[in-house]
Amino acid sequence: MAATTVPDPGRVPAAPELRLQHQVILALDLGQTMGWAVRNADGVITHGTVQFRPGRHEGGGMPFLRFRAWLQALDETVDGIDAVFLEEVHGHRGTAAAQIYGGFLAHLSAWAEMNKIPYEGVPVGTIKRHITGKGNATKEEVIAAVRAKGFSPVDDNDADALALLDWAIANRFGGGGQ
Repeated sequence: MAATTVPDPGRVPAAPELRLQHQVILALDLGQTMGWAVRNADGVITHGTVQFRPGRHEGGGMPFLRFRAWLQALDETVDGIDAVFLEEVHGHRGTAAAQIYGGFLAHLSAWAEMNKIPYEGVPVGTIKRHITGKGNATKEEVIAAVRAKGFSPVDDNDADALALLDWAIANRFGGGGQ
């Protein structure tokens, strides 16, 4: 009987090496104000932020339901997401931020598993080092580095998603960045 390995529950499973061209890649900076960037099959990059805050008279689960609906709509719009990369955060400003991140991570990973889409968490320092050359770069330095690549991020969440997308293309798709 062959032994099976159990994934470390503290790590997000790594997406397999993807070297194919024309892959649709989604990069996410998880949070109530979520940064996102997607490279479609033609290589066109679209990006921005989306709000997932509960309304005044809504239960706490509504942002997560809207997030799952948004993921599904995006998947259908781009004719299928091939891989998802997310900013892997280990330190949060408080308990609420950690719980919100965990909720979005749970819904993202369940959605990706259900749709057989590989996903990978990338440490914040790795993304910052990739885009700025410094693992402890400030939000402003990340925004400046993303702008230097020709993008106009609306805020730091958008810039983080673009930096992550650039990392994924360079390190998982053999593209050397955008």
